[in-house]
Amino acid sequence: MRFSLIPSLILALMLPAAAAAERVDTRAEFLSAVEGKRLVRPLVNLQVLSNGGIAGNGAAWDVTGNWTWQDGFFCRDLNWGGDDLGYNCQLVELDANRITFTADRGAGRSEGFTLK
Repeated sequence: MRFSLIPSLILALMLPAAAAAERVDTRAEFLSAVEGKRLVRPLVNLQVLSNGGIAGNGAAWDVTGNWTWQDGFFCRDLNWGGDDLGYNCQLVELDANRITFTADRGAGRSEGFTLK
């Protein structure tokens, strides 16, 4: 029985460790990650602009808004297809070409996007 575990252990040791997402702490780090790129996920295509604007579409409706960087968080006011989604400050984490926003200063729901 104990010998059946050996192939699994060897395989686990050979696989690269998963890289952990790193928190984005500053506006400069954030802009370095998103400037000139699109944030995409199924049915969503957004741009976060260096001038503080947000533009794109989600599920065929226009998305517009504004953002600022406050106390280490991405704070945005968003409108989706005419509906005001309100103001929310979000924790931002980056892992290669994947960016994740977690609402309510990191205590809420998370949404991930691929940077293209």
